[in-house]
Amino acid sequence: MLGQIGRGAGAAGAGRGQSRAAYGAKRRIGRGGGDSQERGHRPAFWARRRRPCDVARDDRRSRRVSELGLAILLVLAWAYLTGSTIAALRFARRPIARTAGRPPVSVLKPLHGAEPGLCENLRSFIEQDYPEVQIVFGVRHGADAALPVARELIGEYPEQDIALLVNPRATGSNLKVANLENMLAAAKHEILVMADSDMRVDRDYVTSTIGPLQDPRAGAVTCLYKGMPFGGLWSRLGAMHINFAFLPSALLGEMLGTGGGCFGATIALRRSVLQRIGGFARIRDELADDHRLGDAVRELGLATVLSRYIVENHVAEPSFASLWRHELRWARTVRAMAPLGFAGSIITHTIILTVLAAAVAGFSAASCWLVLVSCALRWLSAGVIARRLDLPIGGLWLLPLRDALSFAVFLSSFCGRNVLWRDQLFRVEPGGRLTVEGDKPV
Repeated sequence: MLGQIGRGAGAAGAGRGQSRAAYGAKRRIGRGGGDSQERGHRPAFWARRRRPCDVARDDRRSRRVSELGLAILLVLAWAYLTGSTIAALRFARRPIARTAGRPPVSVLKPLHGAEPGLCENLRSFIEQDYPEVQIVFGVRHGADAALPVARELIGEYPEQDIALLVNPRATGSNLKVANLENMLAAAKHEILVMADSDMRVDRDYVTSTIGPLQDPRAGAVTCLYKGMPFGGLWSRLGAMHINFAFLPSALLGEMLGTGGGCFGATIALRRSVLQRIGGFARIRDELADDHRLGDAVRELGLATVLSRYIVENHVAEPSFASLWRHELRWARTVRAMAPLGFAGSIITHTIILTVLAAAVAGFSAASCWLVLVSCALRWLSAGVIARRLDLPIGGLWLLPLRDALSFAVFLSSFCGRNVLWRDQLFRVEPGGRLTVEGDKPV
């Protein structure tokens, strides 16, 4: 009997002990105790709340990091502005290498549509002060609006050697290159010069361009171009992008030895070099066909030479939508070809970076002064470059608007890969190759 009572009391005591242990474990869990598994799975409302002082400290740390990052970008942007101005000044002092001999030349002009100023653009290539120049016009179909313009010029200059080809054959995605492939059969001479249809030149163009080809180490010669607005505000903004964004950047790359590409404004090379790189078939699916052609020439161990001669690009943008599509295609092409370099080009947006830095600083008096200094440096750089390279200098007051638009294009280029080019929709693959997506959307 006593044994049973003792066993009952022991069981009761054990029960009370277990209850106390369970209660203690619950209290430890409630206070944040217990083993790691219990702590890791406790409900979110049991987590320790951040104190206001912790939040303020983290906000200050994030702000300091943002300020430091923007300060670094701003210093790099000012360095870029200085470097590109120096590069333009050095380029302006370079003499034009004119050819001593007069080898016959074939000029290939692929055409598409009757863009504003087309007749005068083409006429400037016909009226060269050079003994033997053959002009080859090419269109892809008989309904092309450029065809009557080409025929009119052929009738106007019966003494000139001008050929006209109409051929729809396309062996790749890049229809301009397909046009060049078709035109090559009509070219008579060893020296070939290719130039886009929206370029205009003076009578000394051929003599000033092909001179470096006298050196057997030169594989190709290319020319920069300056924007000449043909119309209103959108054309002026388009020309400003060429003159004060593209041109200084290209010259800085050439000065630092990171350039070396070719530009569609002009590419001159020997037919034998074109054959050695595989002909136009090598670039028939490339959106940046001019740049890729330069790459192929350098792979042969030959140099691509940047001529001192600058051709005129007559910019005709009838609307904001036209300008936006053009520049977005350009930006997405560069991003596909050189993604890291394109991301690094954020330092070219000097005014925008300064405004962002001022915003982070709460638009303090000092930060607003920095904005004014950046605008002044930007205007000074543009003015010096325009004067030394004979660029249109009117409308420099539009530079802040131009830079804001450039930054918007830069950001938008990361939001897709499709581009509209020559009335056809393409997808730009990594590396710059084209795949056809469809016709122009209505």
